[in-house]
Amino acid sequence: MQNSDQALPVKDRRPDALGDLKIIPDEIICSILEHLTPRDVGRLACVSSVMYIFCNEEPLWMSLCLKKASGLLQYKGSWKKTALHLEDPPIEYDESCTRLLHFDGFYSPFLYRRYYRCHTVLDGFSFDSQLVKRKKIVTREEFDRECAEEPILLSGLADTWPARNTWTIGQLLTRYGDTAFRISQRSVRSISMKFKDYVAYMNVQHDEDPLYIFDYKFGENAQGLLEDYRVPDLFQEDLFNVLGGDMRPSYRWVIIGPHRSGASWHVDPALTSAWNTLLCGRKRWALYPPGRVPLGVTVHVNEDDGDVNIETPSSLEWWLDFYPLLADDDKPIECTQLPGETIVVPSGWWHCVLNLETTIAVTQNFVDSKNFEFVCLDFAPGYRHKGVCRAGLLALEEESLEGGGKNTSAGDHDMSYPDLTRKEKRVRVNRCGEIQNHEEDTNRVSKSHDSSKQDFSYDINFLAKFLDEDRDHYNFPWSSGNCTGKREMREWLYKLWAGKPEMRELIWKGACLALNAGKWLELLEEICNFHKLPTLTAEEKLPVGNGSNPVYLMADCVVKIFVEGGFESSIYGLGTELEFYSLLAKVNSPLKNYIPDVLASGILYVENGSYTIVPWDGKGVLDVIDGCNRIWPYIITKRCKGKMFAQLRDALSGEDVLNLASFLGEQLRNLHLLPCPPFNESSLSDKLKTEPPFNNGFVEDVVDTSSVPAEWEIFIRTLARKKKNLVNRLTAWGHPIPKALIHKVDEYIPDDFVKLLDIYQDENGLNKVCKPCSWIHSDIMDDNVYMEPCCASSRSNGNAADTGPMVNGSTNGYDEFGEAKSWHCSHIIDFSNLSIGDPIYDVIPIHLDIFRGDSSLFKQFLESYKLPLVRRMQQHGSGGGKFSRLSYHAMCYCILHEDNVLGTIFSTWKELRTAKSWEEVEMTVWGELNNYKGYA
Repeated sequence: MQNSDQALPVKDRRPDALGDLKIIPDEIICSILEHLTPRDVGRLACVSSVMYIFCNEEPLWMSLCLKKASGLLQYKGSWKKTALHLEDPPIEYDESCTRLLHFDGFYSPFLYRRYYRCHTVLDGFSFDSQLVKRKKIVTREEFDRECAEEPILLSGLADTWPARNTWTIGQLLTRYGDTAFRISQRSVRSISMKFKDYVAYMNVQHDEDPLYIFDYKFGENAQGLLEDYRVPDLFQEDLFNVLGGDMRPSYRWVIIGPHRSGASWHVDPALTSAWNTLLCGRKRWALYPPGRVPLGVTVHVNEDDGDVNIETPSSLEWWLDFYPLLADDDKPIECTQLPGETIVVPSGWWHCVLNLETTIAVTQNFVDSKNFEFVCLDFAPGYRHKGVCRAGLLALEEESLEGGGKNTSAGDHDMSYPDLTRKEKRVRVNRCGEIQNHEEDTNRVSKSHDSSKQDFSYDINFLAKFLDEDRDHYNFPWSSGNCTGKREMREWLYKLWAGKPEMRELIWKGACLALNAGKWLELLEEICNFHKLPTLTAEEKLPVGNGSNPVYLMADCVVKIFVEGGFESSIYGLGTELEFYSLLAKVNSPLKNYIPDVLASGILYVENGSYTIVPWDGKGVLDVIDGCNRIWPYIITKRCKGKMFAQLRDALSGEDVLNLASFLGEQLRNLHLLPCPPFNESSLSDKLKTEPPFNNGFVEDVVDTSSVPAEWEIFIRTLARKKKNLVNRLTAWGHPIPKALIHKVDEYIPDDFVKLLDIYQDENGLNKVCKPCSWIHSDIMDDNVYMEPCCASSRSNGNAADTGPMVNGSTNGYDEFGEAKSWHCSHIIDFSNLSIGDPIYDVIPIHLDIFRGDSSLFKQFLESYKLPLVRRMQQHGSGGGKFSRLSYHAMCYCILHEDNVLGTIFSTWKELRTAKSWEEVEMTVWGELNNYKGYA
């Protein structure tokens, strides 16, 4: 008989509590729960005891909270309380969070390991196998000779900084307790915390991967911090310095985090280098040379746009679960960084950082003459070279490449690319869930590393071999993961070219990598020789940054080579522009006085291996177009004197800017008054029916446009095409577009875009549209408006458009003008994206880019425009309601725009990132349009 005092064995409750779900591993269940809403998780917790356990895990509620949170976050003592606070539950529901139930008979190795990581102590976690070299302050010459290509720890650089003594948690709390700092977390939303709230969170948290301050705008919110340190002399050379203001990529961060926080494995953006100075605490570093992917890390390179995403465990998980598996030869270079030390991470090096205690640091990324070519290479179109730069020759091994699937990144851009239809090249070294067969995995990975190291070299000439010659900077997608925009990158190279003539040999090499500048120069020289233009000077050999085609500024003329959108779109672009200029002259429009004169135009093509040029005025179809795919249309115009508004924006007086608004209103009126081409006569009409520039030749055939007048048909079909995959496109753009609004966008956008036209029948039974159909420039931005200096007295005439240029002996208005007291608008350029449609479309870039949302300038513009944006609105059918609001029309065009216009809106009006509806955004940005009646 069994002893009654002996305890009965505890029954495993998992099978009964999970039912058919018992076959699913715990980590998969936890992953599924993260995709539910907090309310659904609360309901699921009531299903069974095991589900109750899963649904009350703090890491789950941390994930749910960060998906919901936006803007200023306040931690409520636990992630469940914080998440529920965002749901605004009844007070008694909040109190129930403190009364957790406990169950026996359940054990999960997965949950235990995670619990261990959340509560582990790192006091003794300081060990070094392969040490990073340590040195005292070195000279620039010694640094370049001995230290530039490998990580190094330098001491003494921060000894004279005030931050060395003042950057402690206590002192920063006193100075900046109420200051909000940006928090690094796995969400596309921007989250910040007041420093006093963040310190309170640090003191009580038990997170595996705690939140930490990683703020690139700390100099704006806490300007005093910038005065507490200075960039060390060793890193004063930073070629991104030529870009000012918003054009410069993010480059400096203040970093504050508790123990267990840190940065998981990554390579710094655009293959830049970085220095990191620690002021408080201890940091644990692990580093691998370029091309050596760490164990447990997967590199995803999208083959369409070259976007790179890294799938990696948290830094703590890697050190606890992966590091012990490494053979000695496979271990990284390591070090423990102490207060006052500066670590330098060269271009392309993998690194992972773990905070062993509460730390405070400042870091900056930089581009110098050593890494300049690598940065330019990373900006080049294509994907193979990006994979090789990060994963070495493993990126080329077929067995390591997998197709399809969703990107899962551990960085700040986790949810940037959820489109499941996008193709990817994955370079997978290893990724383990449960820890099993690690010896076998480690041996396999070591062999892969060995094979990849045999022929790999982080040498620019070697890496450049993997560029895709068929991919062109102007025609292929630009990765949103790049640290700067396409236009900004070109502007950067052009400013370096103009401002640093002593570095032109190096800059040219970089431009050839990023832009294929040598190819465009070869075409330019052929054009110049044919038209007997002056010999190119050194300054003229690089295309300017603005514009979506290669554009060259010469002494007295401008050469534009049409390449955007491919061959057919290029032919269309030049043909449209030339026919438009012909129309201006024919109707004697005042607009012709503010558009540069055309000096020549033609088509350059390859015939029998040699370049051939034929002049073309845009009329008729040349025989050369048939059967030849290496064709480059071009146009030569007179160079505008003066400067672009983009160059003058911060120097203009308030009166000059108001005159600019008036000028744009007047000239946009002149543009929209031009007669639209008949759709049954002109050659342009034929092109518009088949190859509209704003949809790259693709027409959506399923849209019913039977009731739509011919001149509106293409416009409506293009809007319908842009609506396809709209949610995916906005999600891919990500921050700062609010995720909550992305989910509501299909409800806001009309199901039938014909409703925007409010079509009615006239007395003759013909379908008419309640808004004018006009020529659309579509790209009047700050780099397409030129201004010239004028005498102050000339401004008193009252009409900005009538003010004449100041005659002088200057060369194109650059520098020789000195301190001009006043500037007036002289030209609008770049009519290659002309189309036919709603004139409201032209208002978007003017208000958002030139005016930057300034309502007073917008009003001034509308007062000068004077044309009705709508003729009449019906009070029946589709008319009335939201369709009667001009603001609704403008907002729809912004959402559907091929460029990330919404990113501009939510960057300009930051308060709208917490907007509850698209209507709120619409009325804030475009509400003034509803007050505009125009003049009949």
